[in-house]
This record gives sequence, C-alpha cells and structure tokens, in this order.
Amino acid sequence: MKLLLALAVFLLPVAAQTPPGGAAWVTATDLPGVDLGKLTAAQKQKALKSLREEMCTCGCQMRVAECRVVDPPCTDSKALARMIVDGVVAGHTAAQIHNDLTNSRLAKLRASQNRILGDPESIPVAGAPVRGPANAKVTLIEFSDFECPYCTAAVKAIDELLKEYPTQVKLIYKEFPLEMHPHARLASEAALAAQEQGKFWELHDKLFANSRQLSHDKIFALAKETGLDMNKFQKDVDSGKFDKRIDSDIKDGVQAGVDGTPSLFLDGKPFHGPVTVDVLKPLIAEELKPPAAPTPAKTASR
Repeated sequence: MKLLLALAVFLLPVAAQTPPGGAAWVTATDLPGVDLGKLTAAQKQKALKSLREEMCTCGCQMRVAECRVVDPPCTDSKALARMIVDGVVAGHTAAQIHNDLTNSRLAKLRASQNRILGDPESIPVAGAPVRGPANAKVTLIEFSDFECPYCTAAVKAIDELLKEYPTQVKLIYKEFPLEMHPHARLASEAALAAQEQGKFWELHDKLFANSRQLSHDKIFALAKETGLDMNKFQKDVDSGKFDKRIDSDIKDGVQAGVDGTPSLFLDGKPFHGPVTVDVLKPLIAEELKPPAAPTPAKTASR
C-alpha cells in the first residue's frame, strides 16, 4: 500500500531523531536490501548519514533508513537507498545527493501522482460511522475491508489509540471492499445495515474478530449475535440499498489515492507505514501540539 504526501515534505533533509518505531535505524550500520559492502569505511559513514536524513517518497513519513528497517518491502526506500549509495561511490556531496533524489524519475513520478490524485482533505465523510467525540481535535479516516488480514491487524492498534486519546481522536470508517475478497462486500452491506440499527461498531468488531471465517452464514450469525432485528437486517441487505453507498466510498478512496487496505488519513494527510501504536502515536501527538505563537514583528529603529 503506497500513499502519497506532498513531495516537498518527502525530500527535505532532516536531522535524525529517535523514531516512533524505535531507535534501531539511527544506529544500524547494515540495512535490509541496502548493499554497503562495496564502500570504504568513510564512504559507508557518508552513505549512512544521507540514508538517515533523506525522507522516503512512499508516503510513510519516515527517513530512508527508518523505512528500510520498519518496512523492508518498500520499493521506494530501496530505490532511494541505491541512489544514495551510487551517489557516494560517484563522489557526490550530501547536497548533490539530495539534489539527485529530488530530481530523480521516482521523485517526479510521485509528484505527478500526487497532483493527479487530488486533495485528500476533501474526502466526504457525511453519514460515515464515527467512533469518538464529534469535536475531537484529530481525525483518522480509515478505508478498510472486513476480509483483509492487514485491516484486521490494524484494528487493535487503532482501538488502543482511541482508548489512549478518548477525547482527542475520532475514527471515521469508510467502506473499501476489495474484489479479491469474496465476502468483503457482503460484510460491508451487513455493517451498514447494522449502522441503521445503531450497532455498526458492535458488528464491525465481530466481523474483524472473525475475518478469516467470513461467509454468508457466518456474517448473518454475527449479526444475530449483535442483537439486530434480523427481519429488518435481512430486508436491508437483500434490497441492495447500500450498493450506492459502498460504491461512493470506493470512489472517494480512489480519488484520494487509496489503492489498498487499510488506508489511513490523519487530519487529511495520507499515511503509509506500519499501523502500530508506536508509529502513529507520535504523529497524533504532533497534530495535538498547539500552534506556534506568531513571532512579534520587529520595530524599525529610528
């Protein structure tokens, strides 16, 4: 899953700090998928410095070294790491390497995709299920699939965050059933039918707790366990009344750049990376910081 942030944010060199996922990447001298063996000791230190400072372009909001450690399958960080190593071998300075990355085909591709995808802050959320207070300062929008194993794994982390920030964070759920999952669409219909009876989140939790065993009969059994009026539930699901709603959610996701699940947006900004408390908590804390006080204008001397 790759989600795109503004290119300028991706490519600004930033001093290495202790990351949300731990400090391993700050001190690691070997990184997954990065060949440093051909470098001299001095070149290796130079390459590691750039790897720890340059930002990945995939949308994870992590530095290249951090992304290699936390998310080894990421093809963006792997390509950027190779460019950094090649630049060091070629004798480029850190500034030249940064310029090489900024003007690379990968960076330009990500910039082009970001323009095409449109504005994620305009994601429609009217009528979508919400967990958390309406006036919460931070909003998480999640596009998810009840039969997706990655979405199932993300549920626990998101629940922990909501418990840790009970008045400051809210979650808005958007349906994004993938065609590869045969029961995901029916599960979405069931969840929306439960929402009409005021029990979306109750069924949401049961569906994810049983995501590997979903079938038509299992979904209906879970709905009954939830305490729904099964006559109304059956009629609502059979009527096809939720098709337009689900299709609309999918369209909203595609327009915002969603190409897989789970896809998260944190206060309108797309997030890509491991959906864990350690990674998301510092980002939420950053969103909760009060705005910096404006710098007083200097009075011109006479």
